[in-house]
Amino acid sequence: MTIQNHEDADKKTSDLRAMDILDPNNQIGNRLRSFYAAVQDEAIPDRFLDLLEKLDQAESLASAKVSE
Repeated sequence: MTIQNHEDADKKTSDLRAMDILDPNNQIGNRLRSFYAAVQDEAIPDRFLDLLEKLDQAESLASAKVSE
């Protein structure tokens, strides 16, 4: 590749990055990914875990009654 081709490729790459930074959809996507990552790292509240346990018990009882 010649020096001119390298310069052209570098300019196109920098132009694409500038467009990505200025694109509002890209900014929204980045913020949503950041928010999702933060929520994903949060602990599950004990109350919610208790409700899930009760649901599992109720489903087990219901399926046991149906199989009888």
